[in-house]
Amino acid sequence: MNIHEYQAKELLRQFGLTVQPGQLCYSPLEAEWAARSYGDSALTVVKAQVHAGGRGKAGGVKLARNPDEARLYAERMMGSVLVTKQTGSAGCKVRKVLVAKALDFSREFYLSLVVDRDTASIGVIASAEGGTEIEELAEHHPEKIFKMNIEPAAGYYPYVGRKVAAALGLAGAQAAQLEKAMAGLYQAFIKYDCSMLEINPLVLTNDGSIAVVDAKMSFDENALFRHPEIAVLRDVNEENERDLEASKYGLNYIALEGNIGCMVNGAGLAMATMDIIKQYGGDPANFLDVGGGASQTAVTNAFRIILQDASVQGIFVNIFGGLMKCDVIANGIVAASRELGVHVPLVVLLEGTNVNEGKNILQESGLNILSADSLAHGAEAIVRAVKERSAK
Repeated sequence: MNIHEYQAKELLRQFGLTVQPGQLCYSPLEAEWAARSYGDSALTVVKAQVHAGGRGKAGGVKLARNPDEARLYAERMMGSVLVTKQTGSAGCKVRKVLVAKALDFSREFYLSLVVDRDTASIGVIASAEGGTEIEELAEHHPEKIFKMNIEPAAGYYPYVGRKVAAALGLAGAQAAQLEKAMAGLYQAFIKYDCSMLEINPLVLTNDGSIAVVDAKMSFDENALFRHPEIAVLRDVNEENERDLEASKYGLNYIALEGNIGCMVNGAGLAMATMDIIKQYGGDPANFLDVGGGASQTAVTNAFRIILQDASVQGIFVNIFGGLMKCDVIANGIVAASRELGVHVPLVVLLEGTNVNEGKNILQESGLNILSADSLAHGAEAIVRAVKERSAK
């Protein structure tokens, strides 16, 4: 789960970090008042509050020289659709803006904490070149990226902050401030079960202070039951409608940009299914894991969510029956096909418990369902069927 910049900043403030002052605004007039509260001649920054990076390049971050200009920028942003590299062509609608007091700074840095699954640790990524696209910097100038890992069992030690400070070229009192900020970031990351915490930029102000100018935080949704104070920060307007509906039924769904819907049990099997669809020249429309014990109702809901995507031109169901029995899945597929009127090619691969019973149910249903014999056969069949359908 992601939260907005203004929410992330408020959380980090509670952990002792110095955060750029700002006010959330829901109208252009509020933006003007917020800017005026810092002084009629004060520089302010108007920032669109959406769950996406790259806002500045898309016109979602503007420097206002006076309150009237802040109102004008807010008018242009609010209600508009902001399109960045992270949003895709659909973009994000801007419903609110943050009006922040502009800070005078001499240097800006990049700093983030992420879950490093390869090493089962917390990864620290830092660069003395903040404000730039870290992906491009890492690709073209990897030597400018500092990385280290924190062992969760050992926890945070001050030497981590000192190493980061040295990598950023900070010393003395500034290094001490950076170490304090690192300690606060780590505490927030662990306390709230974060998956990513990114500060870009972290700045060195002209008076020698270290301050957070922009912040992004993502949380492990599986841990939200432990953090009701974080769960209430969820902004459903920023999330895909199908993602939200899937979460109601305990389904793990992520919308993609292809045209082949996928329904699979198990995250690893789902990834393998999408990979082999790509290998045979197709494009997955989604990641959908129905879990290990899905019921007939869950299967029907999964089909409904897949079919809500107008780009879906075919569906590939890949189920390995363990706790989930193949005959139950087959009954769910047949029931969903009849109830929802599935009019796109449907390929089903069943293996595991009660597989023969499941295949018989599909065969005797009288529906146009192709039963696959292997993962490769299924992927090849659905890709071919979708291409033939598109060619008509």
